[in-house]
Amino acid sequence: MHRHALTDAQWARLQHVLPEQRTGPQSTLGDRLLIEAVLYRAKTGLPWRDLPERFGPWKSVYNRFANWARKGHFAAIFRELQLEVDETDSIVDGSVIRAHQDAAGGKGGACAMLWATLEEAFRRSYTPSSTPRRGRSTSR
Repeated sequence: MHRHALTDAQWARLQHVLPEQRTGPQSTLGDRLLIEAVLYRAKTGLPWRDLPERFGPWKSVYNRFANWARKGHFAAIFRELQLEVDETDSIVDGSVIRAHQDAAGGKGGACAMLWATLEEAFRRSYTPSSTPRRGRSTSR
């Protein structure tokens, strides 16, 4: 049994919630593997294309998930499973990413930022002498 797989008790609870297949070809992998694939993706956060091969072709899993979600089947499935909290595998991300005020372009917009960047890039890299420059001496 895989770490993100449904237990037999969970699967038994879902039997009365699952939709009956009315049209189309019978699924070769079954409903349990579809639900496990969706839960695996939800727990790990990986893209559909990176689903492990044991769930079958990712596009088939996605299409079936999209059809079931559109019809509201997954709402009923998740409602049935929501009472169980998995404290060891739960992921909560409360991170907030904010940009510094200078990252937005600042006062004057992109044009002012461009000029500031150009000035910095072409700034002289030496310190001028503090003694004043004089013209050529006329005495020989």
